[in-house]
Amino acid sequence: MSSALPFTDSEIAALRALRRDLHQHPELSWQETRTQDTLERFLRAHGVSQVERIARTGLVARIPGLDPTAAPVALRGDIDALPIQEATGLPFASEHAGVMHACGHDVHASWAAGAAILLARNPAASEVRVIFQPAEEVGEGARAVIESGALVGVSVIYGAHVDRRFPVGEVVAQAGPLAASTDSFSITLHGSGAHGARPQESADPIVGLGALILALQTIVSRRLDPALPGVVTVGAVQAGRAGNVIPESAELTGTIRATTPASRQLLNSELERIAHAVAATHRLRATVTLTDGTPPVVNDPRAADIAANAVRAVLGAQALVPLGTTNMGGEDFAFYQEQIPGCFMRVGAREAGGEMTAAHSSRFVADEECLFIGAAVLSECARLSCVSAAGSAATA
Repeated sequence: MSSALPFTDSEIAALRALRRDLHQHPELSWQETRTQDTLERFLRAHGVSQVERIARTGLVARIPGLDPTAAPVALRGDIDALPIQEATGLPFASEHAGVMHACGHDVHASWAAGAAILLARNPAASEVRVIFQPAEEVGEGARAVIESGALVGVSVIYGAHVDRRFPVGEVVAQAGPLAASTDSFSITLHGSGAHGARPQESADPIVGLGALILALQTIVSRRLDPALPGVVTVGAVQAGRAGNVIPESAELTGTIRATTPASRQLLNSELERIAHAVAATHRLRATVTLTDGTPPVVNDPRAADIAANAVRAVLGAQALVPLGTTNMGGEDFAFYQEQIPGCFMRVGAREAGGEMTAAHSSRFVADEECLFIGAAVLSECARLSCVSAAGSAATA
């Protein structure tokens, strides 16, 4: 770990122990009761006294600032695990069968706690609210935090995710799209069944379903601006039970991914339009169900600039790297960005010589050193946001 990072030896040991404890005792979305207890005890033991339970199994730690007139800044770390059997072989591997921190939320929770320690010891100008958010993996926790009122009055929010595509010491902090929306769809084609030997007596939903699957792929290739990433994936198909029977109906389900609000709306509306049009062509009726997931993560330019400056201040200019590829995964941090400006970062988590293990893998583990980087960068984001706000007010 870089000697420039502002932690004492005892703080480093405590944060390592916290991360390993959380990793060893993972809890699924909305079940993070032990995690909540552990984090609250840790914060209070390290000088963070204003800790409130919110969003059922979450926390908000309020760290007073030096200027009571400054608008609060928020930092967010998510805390839930995934229903995956761990296969890392770590000495502190999950003790809960079928549950593991396969997406690095043990580190996210720990670096949020580390940021709280740094800010309690050396406060920012404004109050900082450190959010320990439950239920990110099911896309519900951020909305619960918003509903709790924990972000009322907050001017900007920052968060980050471990990423083994990047080595420890590199951070992505850039404006614009960083993750995709995660909507889902279900389409049922209703026809009329018949004997497989007499198809003319039917309105065959399977033939219509085949045509629909191909037609849906033209949405991205022919309706979406080629400069914008998008995905329409059919992931499951259900139709019929016997090889000599044409069924009454057929169903397909899938996911839609977009990186801007406008392209998200386009993909959803085009899917519905094409479903009804293809159904009519085949003398069928379509029932379309669109289910909103998380919005796209789109980083605010000013917040991203502050985050980039925080990375430079903590690690040096060489640490700041571009994302380099479009991320079509989802992240419910986007719900915060619908309410207030924010920046979501990617923090390198691959050890020297390590493999680029995918998140949500049974072998996924973030290198522990990135914990301290995430904590230092997030706390610096809070400090620089206050300075930037003061500068803006002075020049207004």
